[in-house]
Amino acid sequence: MQAVMKVAPGVGRIELREVPEPVPGPGQVKLKVRAAGVCGTDLHIYLDEFKSWPPVVLGHEVSGEVVELGLGVTSVQTGARVTSETYYSTCESCRYCRSGHANLCLSRRSIGSAVNGAFTEYLIVPDRNLHILPREVPFDEGALTEPLACVVQGVQLMGPTVRAGDLAVIAGPGTIGLLTLQVIRSSGARVVVIGTEADKNRLEVAKALGADQVLLAESEDVAACIQDLSTEGLGADVVYECSGAGAAAQDLLNLVRRRGRYVQVGLFGRPIAWDLDQVCYKELTVTGSNASTPESWIRAIDLMASGAVSMKPLITHRFVLNSWQAAFETFKGRSGIKMLFQPGS
Repeated sequence: MQAVMKVAPGVGRIELREVPEPVPGPGQVKLKVRAAGVCGTDLHIYLDEFKSWPPVVLGHEVSGEVVELGLGVTSVQTGARVTSETYYSTCESCRYCRSGHANLCLSRRSIGSAVNGAFTEYLIVPDRNLHILPREVPFDEGALTEPLACVVQGVQLMGPTVRAGDLAVIAGPGTIGLLTLQVIRSSGARVVVIGTEADKNRLEVAKALGADQVLLAESEDVAACIQDLSTEGLGADVVYECSGAGAAAQDLLNLVRRRGRYVQVGLFGRPIAWDLDQVCYKELTVTGSNASTPESWIRAIDLMASGAVSMKPLITHRFVLNSWQAAFETFKGRSGIKMLFQPGS
C-alpha cells in the first residue's frame, strides 16, 4: 500500500513509498482510512521543527472504518465508523498517566510521528483509542475531531473558561482559530478574530461562523477597536493565540485587560520574544495546553453531533496520496483552510 513517510531526519525528507499492509496485534484494531487531515504538526515535521522517529508514516487526524480486530478486542465491531485518539502508547505508570494526564507522559508515542500514522490506506491503533462517529458526522468531518479535541482541551478544560458576555480575541483564522471561535461562541462570549492580508478569505469564513467582528492586523487600529468593544474600554477579557506567530503573541499581550486571561493554543515551532513583564504588570492568568485527553474527545464529538461546531466550511481541499506535495504546498501557501487526504479515492 502507498504511504506518505518521513524517511530520514532533516528538512524535507518526505516521500511516497510502498509499505506492507499492517496486521493488528492483541488489543489493536485495523482501520481503513477514509480521511486524514494535514496539520501544522505535519508541516513542522517536514521542516524538522517537531520531533519524529523516521522512517514513519505521517498523519494523526483520522477517521475510518474498522476492518479487522486483534486478539481480545471486544469493545468495537468490524464495520464501525470511528475516529481515533493519537497516543499509540504511554508508560501508564508515571504521575501524569496515573492522574489522567497521559498527554504529558514523557514516554508518550503518537501516531504520525513516533509510529506509523494515517497518510496511508490502513492504520493500526489500540482499541482503547477509538470513538464511534455519530451518524450526523461524516468521515471527512470526523477526521477533524483531533484538532477540535485539542481546542476543547485548551479552551474548556484548562480553566478558567470563557464566560457569557466576555470579549474574546483570537489571533489566527486557520483551522485551530476557527474551531476556537466556534467553541467560544457556544459559551455565549463575543468574539473578535484578527488576521493578516493573507487571511482575507479565512476572515470571511470567520464572519460566517459567528465572529462579531474581524480585523486586519496590518491595516486597522486593532487596539482602538478592541478598546471600543470592551467593557469600560479596558481591553479584551481573554485572548487566544492560534496563529503560531510570535508577533501575534506579543500583540495579544497588549490587547488583554489587566487581570485578564491569555491562552496559548497554537505552536510556534521555535522560541519567540515575549514580554513576560506584562504578565506581572497586568496580573494575567496564562495557560497553555498539550494535545488532548479522552474527556476533550468526548466533548468534541458532542459539539459536532449537536451542530454547535461546524466542520464543513473548514474543509477546502481534498487530495489523493500521490498528490501529497500539492497538499503540503497548498497548506504552506494558506490558499485554503483544511486539506484532507482521502486514500481510498
